[in-house]
Amino acid sequence: MASLQQTLLRQISRANRRFGLIEDGDKIMVAISGGKDSWAMLHLLREYRRMVPFAFTWVAVNLDQGHPGFPVEVLRAYLEREGHEHRIVHVDTYSVVKREVPAGKAYCSLCSRLRRGILYDVAVELGCTKIALGHHRDDLIETLLLNQLYAGQLKAMAPRLRSDDGRNTIIRPLILCEERDLAAYAVEQGFPVVPCDLCGSQDNLRRVYVRQLLTRLEADNPDVRRSLLAAAGNVKPSHLLDARLQGEGDDDGEPAGASDVPLISPRLLVRT
Repeated sequence: MASLQQTLLRQISRANRRFGLIEDGDKIMVAISGGKDSWAMLHLLREYRRMVPFAFTWVAVNLDQGHPGFPVEVLRAYLEREGHEHRIVHVDTYSVVKREVPAGKAYCSLCSRLRRGILYDVAVELGCTKIALGHHRDDLIETLLLNQLYAGQLKAMAPRLRSDDGRNTIIRPLILCEERDLAAYAVEQGFPVVPCDLCGSQDNLRRVYVRQLLTRLEADNPDVRRSLLAAAGNVKPSHLLDARLQGEGDDDGEPAGASDVPLISPRLLVRT
């Protein structure tokens, strides 16, 4: 039986083969928040480097956003102990977010935009070819539903994406990894996990609602997350309403599951 680390590395390898995330000669800026996902990504990328027949390097970067009590020394000590090249960047975005976001509203949108802009600049300064973010399968699925329910868009998270300013390439090596596996791996490896108490203290986030919705759907269909992941890579443009995508269809638009024989099983698409 494969170990948890082997399972996660196999999923990273599959994502890399499909989407060309990591290439020979890359210098990757690994964005470290202190959460379980980014710690797992950093550790797994080091293990992945030992598996592949090409060379790439990385530098771990943490953005200390000025949250009161943020234990930046815990992160620094771990990175030094593990021998990772790293950079700690100090920019007080916490005060900006607290000042600009109305009471009761979610901080995440503004916080992430500020953080992203700073990290993009740091990546250029360090000469990095890629920026690795720790988003996983469940982040992609939740984002897919959030955009449909609240933004009127069919959009999820790209495994590889060129930034709007054209200076950076964003990659998500964990995009096929399950959150529960990453959580178990973090416990297994003893990572010094630091929760985000800026947004983590808000219980009215739409993402929380979507996560709860998925949990309820799983009670009826245990494969619902696997199916949604498969759907993100199995698009039928001719059966959508975007006029830019109109084309000739090859069936009557009957939804999968309504016919006796589905076109393809989501289990076959993403099973490890």
